[in-house]
Amino acid sequence: MAGVERLLHPKTIAVVGGGPWCAAVIRECVKIGFEGDIWPVHPKRDSVEGITAYPSVEALPGAPDACFIGVNREATIDVLSALNAKGAGGAVCFASGFKEAQAELADGEELQEKLLQAAGDMPILGPNCYGLINALDGAALWPDIHGCIRVESGVAILTQSSNIALNLTMQTRGLPMAYVGTVGNQARIDLAQLGQAVLEDPRVTALGLYIEGISDIRAFEALGARARALGKRIVALKVGASDQAQAATVSHTASLAGSDAGARALLARCGIAQVTSLEGMLEALKILHVSGPLRGTQIASMSCSGGEASLMADSVLGTPVSFPPLGDAQKQALRTALGPKVALANPLDYHTYIWGDGEALKACYSAMMLGGDLDLGCIVLDYPRLDRCDTAAWDIVVDAVAEVAKASGKPMALLSSLAETLPETVAQRCVALGIIPLSGVSAALEGIAAAAFEVGDHAPIWQPGQGGDRLVPEGAAKSALAKYGSRVPGLARAATPDEAATVAAQIGGTLVLKGEGLAHKSEAGAVRLNLFPDDVTAAAQAMQAPSYLVEEMISGTVAELLVGITRDPAHGYVLTLGAGGVMTEVLRDTVSLLLPVTREDVAGALQQLRMSPVLNGYRGAAGADLNAIEEAVLALQSFVGAMEGRVDEVEINPLICTEDKAVAADALLRGDFAEGVPPREE
Repeated sequence: MAGVERLLHPKTIAVVGGGPWCAAVIRECVKIGFEGDIWPVHPKRDSVEGITAYPSVEALPGAPDACFIGVNREATIDVLSALNAKGAGGAVCFASGFKEAQAELADGEELQEKLLQAAGDMPILGPNCYGLINALDGAALWPDIHGCIRVESGVAILTQSSNIALNLTMQTRGLPMAYVGTVGNQARIDLAQLGQAVLEDPRVTALGLYIEGISDIRAFEALGARARALGKRIVALKVGASDQAQAATVSHTASLAGSDAGARALLARCGIAQVTSLEGMLEALKILHVSGPLRGTQIASMSCSGGEASLMADSVLGTPVSFPPLGDAQKQALRTALGPKVALANPLDYHTYIWGDGEALKACYSAMMLGGDLDLGCIVLDYPRLDRCDTAAWDIVVDAVAEVAKASGKPMALLSSLAETLPETVAQRCVALGIIPLSGVSAALEGIAAAAFEVGDHAPIWQPGQGGDRLVPEGAAKSALAKYGSRVPGLARAATPDEAATVAAQIGGTLVLKGEGLAHKSEAGAVRLNLFPDDVTAAAQAMQAPSYLVEEMISGTVAELLVGITRDPAHGYVLTLGAGGVMTEVLRDTVSLLLPVTREDVAGALQQLRMSPVLNGYRGAAGADLNAIEEAVLALQSFVGAMEGRVDEVEINPLICTEDKAVAADALLRGDFAEGVPPREE
């Protein structure tokens, strides 16, 4: 495929079609100040929107750098063929009815293949998309209204939904948008490829993505790597679940992970910060545009109201954001600035004693920012309505914040408790002054966390193999896993209750009896705990299972974990770590990563679990052997790697964690094992 430079930065634009969408493209190009030539193409009109039209692509005076194709799906193919022959730089295909409609139109997928053949090597966006706005150079291949204005620098926002993109252009939060683009069906250019292209523009400060599905693992890895090399950050909102989600799930891991978890793990692996709302994405992008990535999430909050201070204190609960306590230098400087009547704390309520006094406000803010561990200073300020109120006293606050930001060298933000109380003109002024305008507490906190997301290098993600549906008996599964380092209890298989009693006597001690052949034994009543050898015969007879597994009972449990790996066809092998045992799907305390992982990755994931205090030793109780847990996870990874794509899902649940070991008490293995698990090569 040829490069997209001409499509992104056109000097000439052709608009093919005569409907309202094509007229809108011409109007929006004129409105945003496109300085090149616009060439309407229409077989029956002399002009479109007052501009001379040409009867065909062949009749154009030259090869257009970019073209908006606004005709029906069949005609789109003919136009693409003509543009390709003409040497055009690229095109936006607006028409729908291609692969996205294959459930409704039998020829949808076939027609999309014809579209690609017609385009040849020419870059195309779509089909089924609005296209692209370049607000840096003034080009709008866009068939509708939008809210973009010309900017000298800004963020790029790319989406898989044209309407979401249009809505985002209407934001009034002061975020300068350099590019807004949509990719539709991604027939030729996908989200990651377009993302790389816009990041190459030195005027782009950060990238925001709205993602519905990920189709190319390597493309996203390349996007993340290029962003790191350029020193730029990416923030994404991932919605929905992939169409390629697994159809059959027999393990807890698969039901917990799913393809959506795989997509989120993939984004994290690629160094892409994730948010849960459009507002959070916009706030994160504002931070990145104004100040760049944050070092961390320790912030100072300052406001003239106890209510706002309390709101800030409560709002960080359950988030990565925190308020470090005041140091001696801060306290001394704040006392000097505020006098004896103000209680000193972070968040700080500095009352209204200094309201309207610019010098006093600067002294207060400067004192607060003496904290050496602060990553961001936030002044909570809600503007009154500009159409009804005098805002002079509020403007003084903005001036004070700007001076403190410049003097301290630390990022400073103006944070409104409501999005409505930070007018767009004020937000734009803040950006110009180097202040981050944050709109709404919840969105701001989400944005702060995303802007502080830690980015690092990782080994390439393992591509998913073909997997399979063969369910391996638990005893055989444990034996296979043990060969790769998993620690398993002493066990023996038995075909009858009498054989179960015989092997129970050989193992001795306290025992566990399981009925084999079931994925979820506990729910089926096929697990009996704390048995002695003499109890086994009666217990096995009551189960009436096809076969039995007799195991030693592991004592001294500190915690039970789930460790599972599932094959996600769209994203790779998803490792899930979480609370284990019968409460796994109730608690849903899990973290997902993509293979391969390092010991450091596993250690970090364990500390993200809500149950991590139990693993570390809660309230003086003994903790689990974290090193043994890490070894158990890495052993499971070694097994999956050695199977070369045969594994569909493998799970240890529970992994019984004691003070000195981690034992796979139950194991499930499914995959391409019709001929058994291949032996380990020594």
